[in-house]
Amino acid sequence: MPSLSHAQARQPSDAALSRFDPLPRIICLDDFDRGFCGWTQLVGNYEDSLDAMLPGYAQHSSPMLSTLSHWDIGSHGGVDGDYALKIATGPRPGAQNVTIKRLTYRRAGPIRLEAYVTFKPEANALKLSETDVRSFGFLFDLQVGDTTPGERVMPHLRFLNASSGEHVQKWQFKRQSVPIVPIGTENKTISHYHLSPDGWEDLPGGAQRLCYNEIPTKVNWHYICFDFDLSSMQCTGFRCNDRVFDMSGFDSLRLPAMKNLWCMLNLAFFAETDSGKRAFVYIDSVCLSGDF
Repeated sequence: MPSLSHAQARQPSDAALSRFDPLPRIICLDDFDRGFCGWTQLVGNYEDSLDAMLPGYAQHSSPMLSTLSHWDIGSHGGVDGDYALKIATGPRPGAQNVTIKRLTYRRAGPIRLEAYVTFKPEANALKLSETDVRSFGFLFDLQVGDTTPGERVMPHLRFLNASSGEHVQKWQFKRQSVPIVPIGTENKTISHYHLSPDGWEDLPGGAQRLCYNEIPTKVNWHYICFDFDLSSMQCTGFRCNDRVFDMSGFDSLRLPAMKNLWCMLNLAFFAETDSGKRAFVYIDSVCLSGDF
């Protein structure tokens, strides 16, 4: 008899959970038909003045709840409801935006991120515009507990859809350290813009053609699943739709542990545009689970 997935064994009649394959403990199950579910704007660090914020962070704005409205069809809606979480960039090439959920963890063990996402540029022209979104992706911002020597570890993955108007369609990761910038005068706050365009590396075997429908207002949802072990601070798996990728060449951005971020478990999604149009990334639902 075939074994049941954790989702099937726990909630066989719950469609919101059964579309995922979580580890035994559900840390959060966010369906944006219920609201923002704790997701918010990634605000840069500052002290005394908002002008102290690094420019990369200053461009960020709050995520929105969206019905995926379009001029030609009305509202698209989510996978099984009305709303998705919308990340929208500014209308200039290279503009980015990020949404984040801030947690801490109770034990350093395996965790799994699963989500249903889609991406589109702003549909303000009667053409496909398939190369107007530069990238979308996700990251964790993690740190060990206060009794454990270790690091702040930031696994990043992005789907590079296009670059300078050319279709690319491949997954990339970032492990290159970025400059740490002191903020203010009290030696309490620092900052670093880790989503800068430099330092991205191709994931070996990471080329993938994602579904992008025939007109600029149609969307199809994509499934992503990312496994990570908090005890070893190593990625243990990644898949998108039907593709399972070899992550043996993957590594994370690593920094010295910081004095006030113990047991941090932050999760973020981001969008980036390649054109003078806004790029939109929509998240229908997110499941973060663990084996602890």
